[in-house]
Amino acid sequence: MWLSDFTLVLPDAVTRGSLRIEEGRIAEITDHPVPGGLKGAGHTIFAGFIDMHGDMIEQELEPRANVHFPMPVALNALDARLAASGVTTAYASVSFSRGVAQGERRSYEHTSEVIRALHDARAACRVDHRIHARFDITFDNAVGVLAQLLADAQVDLVSLMDHTPGQGQYRNLEVHIRNKAAQNGITESDARKLVADTMAERARPQEQLLANIQEVARLCRAHGVAIASHDDDTADKARLMADLGAVIAEFPVTMEAAEAAVAAGMMTAMGAPNAMRGQSYSGNLSAREAHAAGRLSILAADYHPAALLPAIRALAQNDPDGLAGAARLATVNPARALGLEDRGALVAGKRADLVVVDAADRVALTLVQGETAYANGTLQGAGAALRTVA
Repeated sequence: MWLSDFTLVLPDAVTRGSLRIEEGRIAEITDHPVPGGLKGAGHTIFAGFIDMHGDMIEQELEPRANVHFPMPVALNALDARLAASGVTTAYASVSFSRGVAQGERRSYEHTSEVIRALHDARAACRVDHRIHARFDITFDNAVGVLAQLLADAQVDLVSLMDHTPGQGQYRNLEVHIRNKAAQNGITESDARKLVADTMAERARPQEQLLANIQEVARLCRAHGVAIASHDDDTADKARLMADLGAVIAEFPVTMEAAEAAVAAGMMTAMGAPNAMRGQSYSGNLSAREAHAAGRLSILAADYHPAALLPAIRALAQNDPDGLAGAARLATVNPARALGLEDRGALVAGKRADLVVVDAADRVALTLVQGETAYANGTLQGAGAALRTVA
């Protein structure tokens, strides 16, 4: 099937042309219209977005406190939401966190069950779902659980995080206290006590934290699973994570950490909502600032996949390579970082994972291996054209 006379966002250029799909892959790309097929009519084709960090599955599973949805219901809702946002490969982030009661969300028992259920259910999805296990380095009990999940090939990416207030994402305690008060509907005085209690509960000897990090890194290397750092706030922390084998520095909170990560050979990932809005909600490094300094490698959905496309558009205005350069942040670069050699670019031979965007910047059509994952009905003739692919 031909998609004829579209604007094509290639890895290194934006051009007008046509693209042919055959057996789920991009078979040919030309620089001119071709007869027949689906007509572009002012639409743009991007390679499908690859989201290496999306927190949405936990919210879908528990949309209200203590209201638990079955995995098939939650995953189907998330699958549709991702496809409608142009995401064709998604790493669902699930967390092991210290201080959570057994069986509750983010406890090692609950999270391991979620990972196994997600692994089993993803075959029926439209989007290619992968599993990103977020490991809290203060949570000793989760090391053994993660070891078993890795041995059972249930996990595709592991990130190492420490959400203890006073460092990392929450290094600015006053901002964190204000946010806690607003989130929980309590006074700042009560929030201050809550934060102090959390800091005391999570306090761990540095030797134990390092031992946890080293053991998880060893397990990941043994099973060929990529490692990401999380919320690096100093150059020393970024360099330590690089030395342990991390390939991605997720959400560096200072420019110093981002620069050190890049210098050490890591790719930096920051949230699309941050880039779209022009600021971090927690007062940390702006994704636009990092991009302007050449220190941003990957855009992640974080908590809102619909932010990816407007974030790309926002960054394209100042990217040295324009739209092609900004689009690489959600396509070529995450594919390279995660070893996904079969996707991430409009190149002959790659998977036909495509996002078709209309003139109003709405996702009109999402294809995964040439099959329709989402269509909003506005691309005239799309249904009939795609039915003739075989």
